[in-house]
Amino acid sequence: SAMNSSRASVADLARLNFVLGELYADAVLSSERRIGARAELIGCHGQTIYHQGLPKKYLGHNTPATWQTGESAMIAARLRRPVVADFRPADLAEGGQGAPLVPFFDYVLYRDQHLGRLVQNIGGIANLTAIPAGARLQDITAFDTGPGNMVIDALTQRFVGMKFDRGGEIAASGKILTSVFAHFLRHPFFRREPPKSAGREEFGRQFVEDFIQRCGPAAKNDVVATATALTAKSIAAACQILLRQDNFQEFIVSGGGTKNHTLMSMLTWEMQRLGLRIRLADDFGIPSAAKEAAAFALLAYQTWNHQTSNVPSATGATRAAILGKICYV
Repeated sequence: SAMNSSRASVADLARLNFVLGELYADAVLSSERRIGARAELIGCHGQTIYHQGLPKKYLGHNTPATWQTGESAMIAARLRRPVVADFRPADLAEGGQGAPLVPFFDYVLYRDQHLGRLVQNIGGIANLTAIPAGARLQDITAFDTGPGNMVIDALTQRFVGMKFDRGGEIAASGKILTSVFAHFLRHPFFRREPPKSAGREEFGRQFVEDFIQRCGPAAKNDVVATATALTAKSIAAACQILLRQDNFQEFIVSGGGTKNHTLMSMLTWEMQRLGLRIRLADDFGIPSAAKEAAAFALLAYQTWNHQTSNVPSATGATRAAILGKICYV
């Protein structure tokens, strides 16, 4: 209820910030018990409740804004270990959009001297990193392609009462509403040139309401199938544009969207049409569901060592920046 909200209680937001800090500390301790290891440094992205990457007028100032909640001081106090958090503002301060930040990790893990790779993460929002063969950090391109699971999840929750379309079963039983599909593919976000980032402001509550209204009396499984196709096609359209600029051979997918078999089937068909070999992040030693956690662990390491980790060609920042704020103990 706090995300993408036009009004929220200041007291509730403050309490949420501290409660999330407690929950994140619990999650770290639980993970450490499970794997039998102790972390020396914690990187915590936090939960985004508002992200406005482009400047807008407010109180006479033209300013961007972002807010990732989850009090890092609480995590540090509970764990008695340093915590790096709040990664996005430093990039915004340098004129960037504060997103995407995962491309630095993609570059470190997936760059290859001989293969050009497109790396796609499908979380709530879908983001893409293009790494040409033999690329240097300044050669990579990265941007949000549009909705990942966000719209699919919201529709599934609305119609079926489930948090997500498990395995893509609902979408698999429906058919694509072609007129609705074509209408939303013309959304202004898809036509914008990178660098660009998206969030609930573009594909959240209001977008879902518009989507449902445009679908009219259509069957619920058809609505979910259409949203799934929109995610797949918007990703493919971004890849197609990049293929005109450079030679890429592989398409690597990670994130929760990899568990949606219907979405993956659509993507496989699209990538075969584009001549790209599709692979999972798991093939490279990082489980798909853990990729973003691993990415912010790496960003925390960079910050601790006074090293930059944004990618200006991806975020639009005027220079590389050391991201995050450190809570010492």
